[in-house]
Amino acid sequence: MATREGASATKAVAPACVPVHIGVIMDGNGRWATARNLPRFEGHRRGVEALRRCVRAAREMGIRYLTIYSFSSENWSRPAQEVSELMGLLKRFVRHDLAELHGHNVRVRIIGERTSLPKEIVLLLDEAENLTRDNTGLTLNVAFNYGSRQEIASAAAKLAAEVAAGRLKPEDVTIERISAHLDTAGIPDPELIVRTSGEQRLSNFLLWQAAYSEFVFLPIHWPDFDQAALQGAIDEFARRERRFGGVTAQVGSARS
Repeated sequence: MATREGASATKAVAPACVPVHIGVIMDGNGRWATARNLPRFEGHRRGVEALRRCVRAAREMGIRYLTIYSFSSENWSRPAQEVSELMGLLKRFVRHDLAELHGHNVRVRIIGERTSLPKEIVLLLDEAENLTRDNTGLTLNVAFNYGSRQEIASAAAKLAAEVAAGRLKPEDVTIERISAHLDTAGIPDPELIVRTSGEQRLSNFLLWQAAYSEFVFLPIHWPDFDQAALQGAIDEFARRERRFGGVTAQVGSARS
């Protein structure tokens, strides 16, 4: 539930300063648990609670797109027990939270590679997308089994195949066409990317889409993330001058 301070801060944001699209790297679950002498699973469980707070706050603030980095393609290298626990949390999130998200007009969209995933996981992801497909409120993009380099390589391979088949000329491979072949096709690039836990890197998240994103790195671990933390990141975004390579500051976000 949003704190009184968080709710008050939300009202202070001018609508023009709220980003249309925010990306979030949810980092620090394990370190949060370790600092409290708790098992890592407890950190992940509390991280799901933080995700609920984040989605609720994004809806209330009028953010149109929220992309969360839930499970990277590199995360499979973690201990088998931890991966199994994370999959269990995913299942419970879909089972327990999907109806509420749907009731709040949230559209769930999954980005990432699915062909190698277990069938039961694919069915869960498909269920989340199909149930909420026609919703018109916040779009929650869940980056699952996602890696940005693989995403870009896949887009390049698809375009190369079109060139080889004679449907495109090499000079037809433009920025716009590459963007249209990414997992995020049809979604505006994130204006703001937030990462918790104090780490200052993208970790293979939205590398193409983040070309002109603003970055805010928060020292708190993800389980401590709340509406006030999101508000603080948006306040910092509102103070930035966004020039997109030019010399004149441009409007922070163009709402659509």
